[in-house]
Amino acid sequence: MKKSKLLIQLMLFFMVSNMVAQTPQITNVENRQTMTLNGVWKYLVDPYELGYYDYRRTVRDLQENPSKSESFFLGYQQQDPSERVEYDFTKADNILVPGDWNSQKEKLFYYEGTVWYYKAFKYQPKDEASRQFVHFGAVNYEADVYLNGQKLGKHIGGFTPFNYEITDKLKEGENFLIVKADNSRGLEKVPTVNTDWWNYGGITRDVKIVEVPETFIQDYYIQLAEGDDDVIEVSVTLNGSDKAGREVILDIPEAGIKSTLTTNEGGVATGTVKAKKLTLWSPQNPHLYDVNLMFDDNLVSERIGFRTLLVQGSDILLNDESVFLRGISIHEENGMRGGRAYSEEDARMLLGWAKELGCNFVRLAHYPHNENMTRVADEMGIMVWSEVPVYWTIQWQNEATYENAENQLTSMITRDKNRASVVVWSVANETPVSAPRTEFLKSLIEKANQMDPVRLVSAALERHTKEGTENTQVVEDPLQKYVDIIAFNEYIGWYDGRNDKLKTAEFDIQFNKPVIISEFGAGALQGLHGEKEALWTEEYQEELYRETVKMLEKIPQLRGMTPWILADFRSPRRVLPDIQDGWNRKGLISETGNKKKAFYILQEYYRMKKEQF
Repeated sequence: MKKSKLLIQLMLFFMVSNMVAQTPQITNVENRQTMTLNGVWKYLVDPYELGYYDYRRTVRDLQENPSKSESFFLGYQQQDPSERVEYDFTKADNILVPGDWNSQKEKLFYYEGTVWYYKAFKYQPKDEASRQFVHFGAVNYEADVYLNGQKLGKHIGGFTPFNYEITDKLKEGENFLIVKADNSRGLEKVPTVNTDWWNYGGITRDVKIVEVPETFIQDYYIQLAEGDDDVIEVSVTLNGSDKAGREVILDIPEAGIKSTLTTNEGGVATGTVKAKKLTLWSPQNPHLYDVNLMFDDNLVSERIGFRTLLVQGSDILLNDESVFLRGISIHEENGMRGGRAYSEEDARMLLGWAKELGCNFVRLAHYPHNENMTRVADEMGIMVWSEVPVYWTIQWQNEATYENAENQLTSMITRDKNRASVVVWSVANETPVSAPRTEFLKSLIEKANQMDPVRLVSAALERHTKEGTENTQVVEDPLQKYVDIIAFNEYIGWYDGRNDKLKTAEFDIQFNKPVIISEFGAGALQGLHGEKEALWTEEYQEELYRETVKMLEKIPQLRGMTPWILADFRSPRRVLPDIQDGWNRKGLISETGNKKKAFYILQEYYRMKKEQF
């Protein structure tokens, strides 16, 4: 793609995002002036949504004079003993944020529905001319947010960040924030009602107040041009009343780069910068540069790695060298602590296990993980596949469902587009082939390419035994034409036959593109031993891994794999007593942190692949 065309696309994207978004997403919150609202919150469980609907099912926050006695979002407290008020946050139980309610409160372990969160706080702006936003890393699944009884907005999607401006709504002295978190599943949602992971509810990631100048740097893109290791493409968008014709300085001291860009009428500045002899980011040398953007007295700093990435035939080229993606799939869960993973410590534990396994690549399944994962991956030199939860059977012809999926994709790319570690955007997992489904996913692929032309796009497809053959495996999916990498899940030896079938299987790959096996595996209870033919034993899982890697080595286009999965994780679908007990047991590591025998089979295979690539 020509650089001029790419810059036009970037400029249009930033302009449209700035114009149409009611609450434009602020990136790199970690390195801005913030105050955390993490910690102890109050909560009320509201399964009938009394605090949101009246008895006629009318939404209370749309009423001109909502009832103080039942409208939870008002945070009202009884003023007189004769006054009827049917809730009281000050007397409610405590809950920690970030965190899910399932693992914190035994009575809410299986709960799906509405929980109201309440946080009282004081805030004093550092600068009277500044603006304030409340930023959420994620709330699962729908979040209605209120400050001091005024509604800020509704966010849909359980794994993406969002923020609201609160500059004119903050009060001197005490303030209170109320969040209605609802993790109810629905047929029209993304994901839909049927998944294979735990539906953790609540405010699962950080909550912060972000303070910025009246006109500030909202977002930016700073990455190498497609296929060019000495040209950096830059796009910066300002937010505020004085954003047109303003100068923004890009400063990368270590690279000897200092360049000035000027914003257009929409507050967007784009340009290219020569950058010779950069130390390129790679798993072997995950070099990160200190990057500064300066606008007036507004400084935004970031650590960014630069690397080139492209597909050439069946090869994936990182910095012009063919790479084999030695990967593993990961769910956003810390089984040892119990519950949703969210912290930097969680990220270092999970990615540390992946490094010990020999991985240079991880698939963050099946939804955007928290930002700590991609930032730590940058630092540790681990490439990342990042995915939206278009999972199994979605309502392909529902326009609102598509808009929801595209919004989640847009938010994921907006947050992580400057992460060198992120190399693949994935738009789906195991979706049944149909014309509406293919159009749905084609549109998501086009959106991803529009927003970020330099990264690869894929989806986890399905394979089956080719008709008329005994054991020839084939992917017959029209989506293969549109993705950069052909990725598919295969469970020969588990859901398809037993381990002896692995010895005779062959693959008919119909495109000259890189192939990644996005899932394979078998369940095993850590500590259960027996004959290698006995299901659920470590020996069966070990044998499946041993034979699977032999089978996959026969695929000439094979350029990576992400077996299922790094660690056992909770799933309500897995109910076999004494074996599963609510856990998907396909992990190479148990929920207690103990490695199963198959861990070492994959580790040895990756040692061999590292020597080859």
